[in-house]
Amino acid sequence: MTGNIKINPPPPRPMMTPEKSLKYRVKHTILIMSGKGGVGKSTVAANLAVALAGKNLNVGLLDADINGPDDPKMLGIENEKVYGDEKGIIPAKTKYNVDVISMGLIIPRETAVIWRGSLRHKAIQQFLEDVIWDGKDILVVDLPPGTGDEPLSICQLIPNADGIVIVITPQDVALNDAVKAIDFASKVKIPVIGLIENMSGFICPHCGKETDIFKSGGGKRLAEQYNINFLGKIPIITEIVEDSDKGIPAAAENEFARKFFDDVAENIIKNLKN
Repeated sequence: MTGNIKINPPPPRPMMTPEKSLKYRVKHTILIMSGKGGVGKSTVAANLAVALAGKNLNVGLLDADINGPDDPKMLGIENEKVYGDEKGIIPAKTKYNVDVISMGLIIPRETAVIWRGSLRHKAIQQFLEDVIWDGKDILVVDLPPGTGDEPLSICQLIPNADGIVIVITPQDVALNDAVKAIDFASKVKIPVIGLIENMSGFICPHCGKETDIFKSGGGKRLAEQYNINFLGKIPIITEIVEDSDKGIPAAAENEFARKFFDDVAENIIKNLKN
């Protein structure tokens, strides 16, 4: 019987069975991470999922940011609900061919999620095990910001992930946090697919001139320093912010912004496991 989804209090759960393991249901899983908040990680994750779907891939987006579940709004489905049947939880559909699960689809947007770690862990475990991800080419997981308990728990639930994509901004303080994210990936033994430099210069909507507000090139230098892939840069384009607030991903609807996300998506595809 179909009904609204409710996250139940956690009794201990057994190990994930092969039937529920993402390894057997999804071809590729990538984790979108940032060393700190405020770098545009969720904006990049949502638009990257759309860009990947635009390449004829079957894509899912798991919004694992329990406190700030913004992906549904940016994809125009914040008023949708998810439902379940005997087969599992059915993710919300978007018109951009991305299936989404998020706490933002389950609780009212004005409600604070005041949960202890065990219940948060349980919710993410349900998102991974009980949502019908079967047949996805790529599952994009939008991690909570930072390198604390929640990203750690999620990585332990997905030990066979293809890798981590780290979103950074080019100023020095953000680069320092990105180094911690690189170290985090090493410690959880998940490879870094590469770095994305977000907010990499402001492009004037009138004259097209690019101005380096937060410096530029720091991401590429950091990638070279740690011998990891530089996946590309996303400049500050006013339409990305404006469209996100309207529930329109720029990667689908804005021709100028789309090329930046398309380039990053292509570079990620090239670096996935066969």
